[in-house]
Amino acid sequence: MKPLVFIHGWAQSKQVWYQQQHAFPTAHFLNLPGHGGAADKPAATWVDYLAEALPDAPCTVVGWSLGGMLAINLAQRFPERITGLALVASTPHFTVEDDWPYGCDNTTFAAFHEAVSSTSARQLNRFFSLMLHGDGLTRSQHNQLARLAIDRSRPTSQAGLLAGLTLLAALDFRASLNTINTDLLLLHGENDAVISVESSRHIAEQRPAAEMHFFNRCGHAPFLTQPDRFNSILKQWWQQ
Repeated sequence: MKPLVFIHGWAQSKQVWYQQQHAFPTAHFLNLPGHGGAADKPAATWVDYLAEALPDAPCTVVGWSLGGMLAINLAQRFPERITGLALVASTPHFTVEDDWPYGCDNTTFAAFHEAVSSTSARQLNRFFSLMLHGDGLTRSQHNQLARLAIDRSRPTSQAGLLAGLTLLAALDFRASLNTINTDLLLLHGENDAVISVESSRHIAEQRPAAEMHFFNRCGHAPFLTQPDRFNSILKQWWQQ
């Protein structure tokens, strides 16, 4: 089997994959620059930074949200190194546009900027709550996931957050999805309040050979709130 690499999303760290770290013990879990204690890097260098961290052998990349967008870019720029992409609650373009209704709405994206500017942990915790919106979790379940999934000992830097927002606003692969010549798996929560599930459906229309799985009563992080099903689907696809 090809090596398996996980790339997390904005404002989180590789700790968010804690349940996958048990299910896929040989996998590689990367921190984005400025996240989880990783050094800050200019936004324009993030993809090169991730490429340097990939295993030497061609690999399968699991990318969540911003991590999925970066994984698409990796597959485009380094096609000989990426044999498969699993895109989790991701999108070819993050923000809503006149010709793209499936992205994050402007009010929510502005709130991300406000959270970074405030340097308030409470504001960023609201983003974590937004990730889980639509999962029907109790307060106790929510708090337990937050305790286990957020790396509080190595908080994300403000520079890392701002660079991530720059990439979320700038990356756009809508016109180039068909240039990616890899196996493709799409995983998305039906109740995602950050990126509409319609974004993954759009990708599937552009890539008919893609394997699709949607999660009922699930928000932006199916790997976190429905780990058993998520891990089973990913493992079966990866081992094919």
